[in-house]
Amino acid sequence: MLPIPTDLSFLISAAAFLALLLFCLGIIQYSRQRIRRQEIVEKIKSGGEIVTTPSKESSQRPSESAFFKKLLLGFFGGMGNFASPAKSADRLNDRLKFLKAGIRRENAMAVFWGMKIFLAVVFPAIFVILRFSLIKLMSYQAATAIGVLTALLGFYAPDIWLRYKADKRKEKLLEALPDALDLLVVCVEAGMGLDGAINRVAQEISFKYQVLSDELTLMNFELRAGKPRQDALRNLAVRTGLEEMNSLVTLLIQTDKFGTSIAQALRVYSDAYRTQRFQRAEEMAAKIPVKLIFPLVLFILPALFVAIVGPAAIRIYQNIFTRL
Repeated sequence: MLPIPTDLSFLISAAAFLALLLFCLGIIQYSRQRIRRQEIVEKIKSGGEIVTTPSKESSQRPSESAFFKKLLLGFFGGMGNFASPAKSADRLNDRLKFLKAGIRRENAMAVFWGMKIFLAVVFPAIFVILRFSLIKLMSYQAATAIGVLTALLGFYAPDIWLRYKADKRKEKLLEALPDALDLLVVCVEAGMGLDGAINRVAQEISFKYQVLSDELTLMNFELRAGKPRQDALRNLAVRTGLEEMNSLVTLLIQTDKFGTSIAQALRVYSDAYRTQRFQRAEEMAAKIPVKLIFPLVLFILPALFVAIVGPAAIRIYQNIFTRL
C-alpha cells in the first residue's frame, strides 16, 4: 500500500473530528428540543404551570449543574474583578449592554471581563500547541501574526456574542410588539387602566412572547415599588432598545401628561404601526430581486450553461476528432 501523505492524513483527521463534533451537537440539540417540547406539553396540560414530579435523579441534577455553573461563574468573576472598568460612565454603558441582551446578574460585568481575559489567553495557547504538534511548516513571522490575531479574537469574542444576543433579543421583542399592542388597545378600550392593562398584557403573552412579558412585568414591579410611571416607561424603552418602543413610550407619556384619551391614542398608533410594518414588508420584498442576482450569477447560471451547452460541446468535440 502507498503511504498516505501527511497533509492528506491531517485533512482526514480534521474532517473526522468535524463530523464527530457535528454529530454530538446534533444529539445535544435534539435532546434540548425534545425536553422543551415536553415542557410545553406539560404546560398546556396543567393550564399554564409546569408540573414536574420530583425524583432522586432530577433533584440531584439541578444541584450539580448549578454547583458547576456557580463555580465557573465565580472563577470568571474573580478573574474579571481586576480588569473591569472602574469609571462609573463605562460601567453604566456596559450595564446597559447587558440589560439590552437580557442579562441582569449582579456580577455580569466581572464575569464578562473574566471571559475576555480567559479566551484571550486560551486561544493563543491552543494555537501554540497546534503550531508545535501539527503545523510545523510555518515561519516565525506568520506564527506571531496568527497568535496575535487569535488573542484579539478571544478578547473580542464575548463582545461579538453579547451584540449577537442583544440583536436576537431585539428581534424577539419586535416580533412580539404588534400582538402586545393590539391586546393593550383591547384592554384599555374595555375600561382598564393603563397599569392594569400592561399587567394583563404581560400575563397573556407570557406563553408565546416571554421576553416582552418579562420586560412588562419588570415595569409593573417598578410601578409597585413607587417609581413614577414616566420613569418606568422610560426605563422600559431603554432596556428594550427599540425605536418602536421608544415611540410608544413617548406617546404614553405625552398622553398621560396632557390628559387625552389613551385608548384613542393607542388605536391611532396601532394603525400607524401596522402600516409601517406593511411598508417594511414591501421594502424587504422589493430587495429580493437584487439579492438574488449574486447567487443566480455564481451558482444557477453556470449550471444552466453546462446543461445547455455541454451536450453540444461534446458533440462538436466528437465530430472534429472523428474526422481528423
